[in-house]
Amino acid sequence: MNFPEDFLHYVWQFKSFNFNDLRTSDGAELGIVHSGLWNKNSGPDFNNGKVKIGETIWAGNIEIHLKSSDWIKHNHQNDKAYENVILHVVYENDVDVHRIDGTLLPVLELKNRISNDLVEKYETLFLTLNDFPCSAQIASVDPFIIKSFLSRTLIERFEEKTLAVLETLEELNGNWDETFYRFLARNFGFKVNALPFELFAKAIPQNIYAKHKNNLLQIEALVFGASGFLKDDFKEDYPNQLKKEFQFLQQKYDIKPVEVSVWKFMRMRPQNFPTLRLAQFAALIVNSNHLLSKIIEIKDVKVLRNLFENLPVNPFWKTHYHFKKVVADVSLQIGKTSIDNVLLNTFALFLFAYGKYNGTQDFINRAIQLLESLPAEENAITNKFVQAGVVLENAFTSQGILQLKKQYCNHKKCLSCGIGIKIIKQ
Repeated sequence: MNFPEDFLHYVWQFKSFNFNDLRTSDGAELGIVHSGLWNKNSGPDFNNGKVKIGETIWAGNIEIHLKSSDWIKHNHQNDKAYENVILHVVYENDVDVHRIDGTLLPVLELKNRISNDLVEKYETLFLTLNDFPCSAQIASVDPFIIKSFLSRTLIERFEEKTLAVLETLEELNGNWDETFYRFLARNFGFKVNALPFELFAKAIPQNIYAKHKNNLLQIEALVFGASGFLKDDFKEDYPNQLKKEFQFLQQKYDIKPVEVSVWKFMRMRPQNFPTLRLAQFAALIVNSNHLLSKIIEIKDVKVLRNLFENLPVNPFWKTHYHFKKVVADVSLQIGKTSIDNVLLNTFALFLFAYGKYNGTQDFINRAIQLLESLPAEENAITNKFVQAGVVLENAFTSQGILQLKKQYCNHKKCLSCGIGIKIIKQ
């Protein structure tokens, strides 16, 4: 026996055992009318079951253990929540169990009723050392089943992310624009500098930009000053102009810059340096104030992409990755992959969260449509699934894969996974 109790939950739920001449441990004839509903919270494992023992039909709960002695080990004999258990389903019946009132608890032993083939299939999944349990079998699963389960995991992923959005929304007293600005800034950090970007966004609220939206130099001064990059002495005119502007604006708005040491440059492509990303972020602010209202209105993904194209990034960055480093020709604009990343992780998320918050299915549908119109992500996780034979059509499926790996594969929850269940059933 090399499996957890969850495996017996699966066996019971899907009736994957030999039903021939079912009897309780004391020899009474047993019939299963209804196996009950799987309870994933506290209390008996299956609720509202119905069985026939002898000539009597019993309705109530069903508890499952590897050994009947686990009932005593878990102290169920003293827990009134288990008084309504009508059947104890175990792999091995090693001891008689009684209810609080002293009556013997009927037991069904499955030890000789589960096929070795089924156990081996489960153990192959559960004990695998591969990147994910079913890497060797997933290609044999009907793509429709995979896509259907990824639809579920995608929704799970966005519901989890929505909680973080709503927490920030509450912190900001229901200000959706400022909440969106915080998340957009964090997304501009692209994981490595996500936290510094978030700290920078907290240091300078979005409404300050609105007062200077017609002055690119002042917007840039606010962005680079609040991010901590204007504390040094500079030789070139542009950073000195920014520094002079920020000294005035800092006093006016009582801005407390983040520590420049929090920004990360090591082991990064220069195109992703935070200084260049901040320059692009400043240009986006000048080009598109109150972006949230725009994504709520705009339905065409091409128009959404246009918001990030041809940004008025200062020409200084054409020859710089840093204020003190002159380099050859630099691409000023945000790359297509980076734009799609923002559309996926911020725009689609906020359409979904806004729809959830307001109870408007149209926004949720638009979030899903946006994901379906974006290409699938390519990273270490999604590449492993592609190598195993999974077809990732778009960002909807790749986001579903990321949630599948995080919440199911990493925790070996094959028996809660529609794909894992199908493999075991095959």
